[in-house]
Amino acid sequence: MNSYDIVIIGGGPAGLAAAVSARDAGVERILILERDSELGGILNQCIHNGFGLHTFQEELTGPEYAARFIDQVEERKIPYLLNTMVLDVNHDRVITAMNKTDGLFQISAKAIILAMGCRERPRGALNIPGTRPAGIYSAGTAQRLVNMEGFLPGRKVVILGSGDIGLIMARRMTLEGAQVQVVAELMPYSGGLKRNIVQCLDDFGIPLKLSHTVVDIRGRERVEGITLAQVDENRRPIPGTEEDYACDTLLLSCGLIPENELSRAAGVDLSPVTSGAVVDESLETSVPGVFACGNVLHVHDLVDFVSQEAAAAGRSAAKYVQGQLETDETPIPVAAKGGVRYTVPARVHPHRMEEQQVVRFRVGAVYQNAYISVYFDDERVSRRKRQIMAPGEMEQVTLKREDLLSRPGLKSITVTIEEA
Repeated sequence: MNSYDIVIIGGGPAGLAAAVSARDAGVERILILERDSELGGILNQCIHNGFGLHTFQEELTGPEYAARFIDQVEERKIPYLLNTMVLDVNHDRVITAMNKTDGLFQISAKAIILAMGCRERPRGALNIPGTRPAGIYSAGTAQRLVNMEGFLPGRKVVILGSGDIGLIMARRMTLEGAQVQVVAELMPYSGGLKRNIVQCLDDFGIPLKLSHTVVDIRGRERVEGITLAQVDENRRPIPGTEEDYACDTLLLSCGLIPENELSRAAGVDLSPVTSGAVVDESLETSVPGVFACGNVLHVHDLVDFVSQEAAAAGRSAAKYVQGQLETDETPIPVAAKGGVRYTVPARVHPHRMEEQQVVRFRVGAVYQNAYISVYFDDERVSRRKRQIMAPGEMEQVTLKREDLLSRPGLKSITVTIEEA
């Protein structure tokens, strides 16, 4: 059995940034395992621009952004295996994988970084009534077909869900000559970035119908039409509000789910809110020596934040391998309350923290002129006003190591939203 210091599962933006960071922290024996035929992950099909403004201070397309990190991996001569499917990760950090060259094999690792990304929520999880014809795609599948395979999935399109991929595909399909009739969203707010609503829908005159969902799909061989209906506050269709649309294609952009089957097999504790791992300030999971970063941890809105988080995971895994991460310190839980759905990290060890610790989270509703407040036990230590907060955009607060160390009896940290 081959042995490595750090094995990274996933060769997308998170896995690449983690590998580069770990190598720069002094770890030599690193291996990246990637199931696709090339490195870069989902970025390879994201040919629109808008990536890299935080990381490289310039606007790049997805493949250009990925290429920057692939070049860094190549420069450092970090080995990787492509077309390699990881089948199992056990509690002892033994990885079982397979590919066409090596067959079934096992690798032992001193530390593992989980960077498998996320997948789209399929039609089967949405309980949409109607027939099962051709012409129903997830937005990501349609994106791959158009941008990488050179196929146009349809000519008359309806999109259900206003996640970022759905918004971007509304523009992409329009530019390719398709007619995008409407984007429908079950919730009373969009699940995507505000800039994508403006650039992908408003600029092309594509209507966005909030509090609407698909209640029927018609067609035998191919989609012939769908029915939209307005929903009430309980997300149930309101009788009499039905609208029929003739179309040959329905794209689904109804949320992303972290790809955590391997994490579950390894015994990692998962959050019921994010479906990702519960981690501490070092991005270490409940299993010692197993770290998680990127969209497998929680779904990000910007790839730049994925890279920052992955770099931190790489540094932490390097410290673990070098024996610098051991502690008997009791972690302080970071609680999410008052409209904050979750926090990453969910607990912190003050003595293991870097000088500043970014805590990222999403809110559960749209808030206007509200405050993000941080409490140490019952004492409010920071309060910052935000004009608008929405579930589609991540928020963050920063904790300072010196502030936590100056309170040796601190029991809890709370991040909450307070109305003005």
